[in-house]
Amino acid sequence: MLEIKDLHVKFHNRDREAVAGISLTIADGEIMGLVGESGSGKTVTAMSIAGLLPRKQCQLSGDILLDGQDLLHARRSELRKLHGKKIGVVFQDPMSSMDPLMRVGKQVGEVLRIHARDKDDAAQKAMVLQALADVELPEPEVIYHKYPHELSGGQQQRAMIASAIVIRPSLLLLDEPTTALDVTIQAQILELLKKLNRETGISMLFISHNLNVVRKLCSRVAVMQRGELVEEGGTDTVFFHPRHPYTQHLIASIPTRSGKELR
Repeated sequence: MLEIKDLHVKFHNRDREAVAGISLTIADGEIMGLVGESGSGKTVTAMSIAGLLPRKQCQLSGDILLDGQDLLHARRSELRKLHGKKIGVVFQDPMSSMDPLMRVGKQVGEVLRIHARDKDDAAQKAMVLQALADVELPEPEVIYHKYPHELSGGQQQRAMIASAIVIRPSLLLLDEPTTALDVTIQAQILELLKKLNRETGISMLFISHNLNVVRKLCSRVAVMQRGELVEEGGTDTVFFHPRHPYTQHLIASIPTRSGKELR
């Protein structure tokens, strides 16, 4: 459902390409992991898919196709029709992504005011409440009227996921969505994402530098280094039989409780 062909991204103020000719596919209902150290090009790749890169500041080439529709060369007006409707995005820090002066319910429902204009206020509210329930927030009616600062970090991230899935997009882009959360809440969010994938069939691109998290969630993994895709394959294959030296280095650096190699 998502096909990236020979994607290049170069910012005008940098000598090296941020993304150097990667090609990648994501199937319907698949959870794909994209890993690599900071600066490897993971987030730039996701921003390219979502159409969020400032085009005046960079040069892009290649193809990005979502269900056969060209994203990379689409006009901004065309991309706005896709945001939320076919592509949902969840960022690392929910507090910086949420408007502190807007109640949670209104924020989660913003996409509906663009893509569900045929539904009245009551129908849109019902969709928001369902999304809040889908992400397992307690008492959705109460959460609906709260402000972001009244929620815990884990609840804020659940609200952001609800905002991204309220209209059931085809693809969910998740950029380090659990990094700011403690281990217990992180595990809950991962289980939530698995459940949403299982019940709705939504495809996901999960970006992280935490390989343990990717191993628990994703069925396939792609590894990036300095803008290049150096390895790709099934999660078990990449983790237990890494071919590229960089991947081997990443796998060897995964901390384990016993201090032994990953098994």
